[in-house]
This record gives sequence, C-alpha cells and structure tokens, in this order.
Amino acid sequence: MSANLSFQAHENSESLTKRIFTNPTTPAFTRWVSLINFWIFVSCLSLAGETVEPYATVYDRLFNYVEYAAVLFFTLDYLGNLYYAPNRVKYFFSFWGLVDLISILPTYLMIMNLTALQGTKVFRVLRVVRVLRVLKMARIALQQLEEKLESSNPILTNLKIYFIALFSVVMISSTLMYYVEGDLYSPDSISLGQAKLDAQIQATPLAADAPPEAAKFMPVDPISGNPIPEDKRFFTSIPAAMWWCMVTLTTTGYGDMFPLTFGGRLIASVTMLMGLVLFGILLNIVGKTIMVLLFGEHLTEDNTSPASREAILRMMVSRKWISEHRAYELELMSEDDIKHRVKDI
Repeated sequence: MSANLSFQAHENSESLTKRIFTNPTTPAFTRWVSLINFWIFVSCLSLAGETVEPYATVYDRLFNYVEYAAVLFFTLDYLGNLYYAPNRVKYFFSFWGLVDLISILPTYLMIMNLTALQGTKVFRVLRVVRVLRVLKMARIALQQLEEKLESSNPILTNLKIYFIALFSVVMISSTLMYYVEGDLYSPDSISLGQAKLDAQIQATPLAADAPPEAAKFMPVDPISGNPIPEDKRFFTSIPAAMWWCMVTLTTTGYGDMFPLTFGGRLIASVTMLMGLVLFGILLNIVGKTIMVLLFGEHLTEDNTSPASREAILRMMVSRKWISEHRAYELELMSEDDIKHRVKDI
C-alpha cells in the first residue's frame, strides 16, 4: 500500500514538472514563465548597472549575486526544456536551445576562471551573449500569439508583445553598441593603451617638436583606423547607449549621440530598420484601438478559426469545470478517444 502511494506521489510530481515545461494551458506553466521573465528583466538591469561607475565597484558583490541567482533559474529552465523535449538532440541544436545554452555559458566559464582565458577580452565578449536571454521573453510572447490563446482584451495582448519587442531591441542594440564601440575607450582599454604607448615612447622617444597629444593614447576604430576623440566618446555605459537607442528607434536618426566606428554604424543601421518595424506594429495597434473606441469595430472577426484544444482546455480549467490533471489527460488523448468518451456520457 505504501509502495503504491509512493509511486503515485512520484508520478504526480513528475507530471507536474512535465506540465511546467510542456503544457501552456496550466497555471504551473504560466507561473514558471512569469518567474523566468522576471529574472530575465532583473538580469538585464543588472548587466546594464555593471557598466556604470561608481555603482559597478560599490555594488560589485550584489551584481554577482543577482547574476548567480538568475543563471540558476535559467539553468533549471534549460535542463527542463531539454529533458522534456520530444527530440533532445534537435532541441539542443535548435536556435532557441542554443540561445538558452549560450545565455548561461559565460557565467559558468567565468566561475571556472579558465587559465587559457586570463588576460584577454574573451570574457568581456562572452558577456555580450548574456543579453540573448531577453529573446526568451519575445519567444514566449510569439508562442502565445501563434497558439491564439484567448484573451479578455486583444489590444492589451498586442501592447504586451510590442513592449516586449521594444525592450528586446533596446537591450540588445544598447549592449552591442557599448561592447563594440564603447569598449574601445573604456577605462580599462584607455589604461592598457596608455601603458603600451608609454612603453613604446620609452623605447623610442618622441621627437623634440612632437605635440603633447602624441604622448596621449588615442583609441581608434580597429577596422577603419579612424581616431575617436574625447568629445565623441558617447557610449560609456549601457544606460547611455539606451538613450541613443531610444532616440534612434523613434526618430530614425542619431540625435545628439552617434557612432564613429564601422561596427557601431552597422549596429545603428540595423537599429534604425528595427525602429521602422516597431513603428509599423505600433501604428497597427493604435489603429485598431481607434477603430474600437471611435467607430465601435469588433476586436474579432466573424470568420475566425475554431478555438484550439489548448484554448478550450484552459477555459475549462479557469472556470473550474475540470481539474488541471484532467486537462492534462485530455491533452494527451487522441480525437477518436475523446469522441468515444463523449458518446458514453
């Protein structure tokens, strides 16, 4: 008897864990997604805060704790998705599987503190891929849109998807701009470049008529070789790059900040194109809202496709017609089995 109860408890626990990662119609799945989204948002803010002095130095330990806590949840999410994936190999090499893996890999590499990576920019470059975890928020929003889950207000759902997409573009573009261009004149890069220049001057002294600026390190674009003067070093932190990104997205122009390097201008070009896309999405949402408020148009059309099984089961669970466990059983049943059960009622 006790063995049966233990087996049943293990089975119920396993089915609950499976529903968290595989069944979007259950509240457990929704709660886990909300938790992951929360840590994505917190980790992105932490990553941005690490680039601002003196907060980066004063709260260095706090930023590390936030990073470790976020990576713990991301690791559990990755392992759960991998374990319950229908094809684990396919998920491992899929785009979203690689995004999940790459988003946690830099932290583990930094914890291991590999000797081969010491004294290089590898860790700083790997930190860029941390921001890819924000794509999980966009993925979840797109999944809900594709599954056509019922919503009490489709306009609010569209606005939610829009702001997730906006946050994703701002975070990714700002982070890339900071590490591609801003890293060239970061305090560490300036100190390292000045030390190399001093060693070079000591070995080969400057001419007597050389200007004073010749003894001062000047960062340059590694591709074009153009110098970056002090009054053009705008991207000193990720929050500073966020201001540039918002101006670029909303005005399709540079505003009071602009990149000088080839890589920075490439990122700016993509950001301006994304601004046009986001502007088109916002116009569509605003247009639908105006049609509803001023002209009484309906949010849904009469020729909409039938509701999916997931939507029906979610509605039945929300109204407490069936339990979550029963909804999970119906999700696994074939249409023939459901028709046979209905005939017997």
